[in-house]
Amino acid sequence: MSTALNVLVYGATGSQARPFVYKLLEHGHKAYALTRHPDKAADLQAAGARVIIGTLEDAESLRAASENMDVVGLMIPAFLEKPWEAVQYARSAIDAARAAGVKRIIWNTSGPMPTERSGNPMNDGRLDILESLQASGVAHVVFEPMVYIENLLGPWTAQAVVERNQVAYPIPATKKVGWMLSADLAALMAAAIDHPELNGQHFKVSGIDVVTGPELAQIFSQVLQRDLTYYQMSPEEMGAVIDGMFGPGGGSGCGRSLSQGTERSQSAAKLS
Repeated sequence: MSTALNVLVYGATGSQARPFVYKLLEHGHKAYALTRHPDKAADLQAAGARVIIGTLEDAESLRAASENMDVVGLMIPAFLEKPWEAVQYARSAIDAARAAGVKRIIWNTSGPMPTERSGNPMNDGRLDILESLQASGVAHVVFEPMVYIENLLGPWTAQAVVERNQVAYPIPATKKVGWMLSADLAALMAAAIDHPELNGQHFKVSGIDVVTGPELAQIFSQVLQRDLTYYQMSPEEMGAVIDGMFGPGGGSGCGRSLSQGTERSQSAAKLS
């Protein structure tokens, strides 16, 4: 490994970015966990990370947090009460990194990128963020995950498993999907820190093994030792569950985004 670098991690206490903090520490880098709730970062601090208090809504706190950083690990939450605010949050983070002289940004898109604009703020916002990143002048690497296997722990699936013996998700039953662990993406992002020749690259990432909905249900059946079937949720059903968790609008277009994103799962870069 090269010289230890200061790496500011956005969303550090969340399920996607938390593994990234640990991977950075494994690689010998200095991880700075940005959070509004320092009590949620106690385990990260115990592992050796530095905790910085800041919020996406406060651009000034992001500018202060970015000072003396070599790299920024950028991740904006996929589900927000007001999805359209994600673009402004990302732009504030990018602007802060540029003003502080950060050398590189490693961006986890937190989901599939659309091929064109659709009017869905979650999808279109990712395109807006990419444009802002490209226009910033800061060297960057983009990692685009297809579908996280941790998504199956969400209430949209867990409740169906418990109450109806169904594995429910808004993906066509015949579609093969490369479910992946957030920790695997974190490992790739941490490795990219040590490879500046990857600047400008955009990686689509999925798991190695791809399965259909019924095949996924069969795996659940074997592990839980009871018979489960696959249920193809509608995007509207998925959105309603997310609205209940994050407030009205939080699930706007989410189920459709997930369903469309997995159509590109088989062509994504494979984890090794």
